[in-house]
Amino acid sequence: MTTKAIFYHAGCPVCVSAENSVANALDPAKYTVESVHLGTDKSRVKEAEAAGVKSLPALVMNGAAFHINFGASIDAVK
Repeated sequence: MTTKAIFYHAGCPVCVSAENSVANALDPAKYTVESVHLGTDKSRVKEAEAAGVKSLPALVMNGAAFHINFGASIDAVK
């Protein structure tokens, strides 16, 4: 059984690099990773905020938000 992880990003170069380096490095036998581009899917911004996302890119897994570097504030995609 896998655990769901959600990678929220804004499509910026920092976000793309983090997705390629971090999100794709997770063991697919343990995690199913969903990538959500908040710049194009603004309907999921409230969901990201509720999960604790304050800046992008961020990876939410096991009930915790992990902020990776800094590409954009969550306010920038609202």
